[in-house]
Amino acid sequence: MWLARLKARIGLPQRPVVPVVRLHGVIGRIGPRQAGMTLADLAPALDRAFAWPGARAVALTINSPGGSPAQSALIAGRIRDLAADGGLPVLAFVEDVAASGGYWLALAGDEIRVSEASLVGSIGVIAAGFGFPEALRRLGVERRVHTAGERKSLWDPFQPEKPEDVARLAAIQADLHRVFAAAVQSRRGERLRGSPELLFSGEVWVGARAVELGLADGTGEVRAAMRARFGRKVRLPVVNPERRRWRVWPRVAADPAEWVSSTLAAVEERATWTRYGL
Repeated sequence: MWLARLKARIGLPQRPVVPVVRLHGVIGRIGPRQAGMTLADLAPALDRAFAWPGARAVALTINSPGGSPAQSALIAGRIRDLAADGGLPVLAFVEDVAASGGYWLALAGDEIRVSEASLVGSIGVIAAGFGFPEALRRLGVERRVHTAGERKSLWDPFQPEKPEDVARLAAIQADLHRVFAAAVQSRRGERLRGSPELLFSGEVWVGARAVELGLADGTGEVRAAMRARFGRKVRLPVVNPERRRWRVWPRVAADPAEWVSSTLAAVEERATWTRYGL
């Protein structure tokens, strides 16, 4: 970036440049020592990309099966704020998958391009977990939970599932689903072609079908698309976020409970990708 600033300062001609930000992985914290994408982690990279001297646009490459609705909305919102402040178009390119929260990230693009083999959509809300109602009894462990507020506890994995808890969870999911659907309608508007019942059913579509439904604008890969738009000499510097890497295994003996939690988080992360055959 320093060379681009120098050229701009002394008036030398510059090649067109489009910074590329990679939004890859599960969204949100997925365990006590495992990091997915969060706004806190991505913000510095986004700031650098939108502040790049002479940038003609910012490209996003997306490969995410989803995750936290709140972090999805926060990241997409920050991208739109930066785009408005800098007056730069945002071009989103889906690789393997932009599903659920991953598609929410793609909505930050003024245009969304997909591969013919991409998986796109899953505009819905899912909650998944594990139940161990018999585990503590078999281990001879007594669980003690005290709350102030009759609805403080929800979906306790060490208790049998309660119908009232399921109903409360369904109400929360319905509210989140409405927020997600409103974001899609706001960003895609008249480009959508399909009934809300179809588009917001949680279904996932292959790239070409997503284009037909108006969830994407066309097919294309970032390098070829940017060269077609800005010329063959366009520069595409990748602005990677700094991702913290957690070391779990050496801490097993010191904190077995943390190891169990991290292992379950890893299983859940793997299951999130597996839903899309990845």
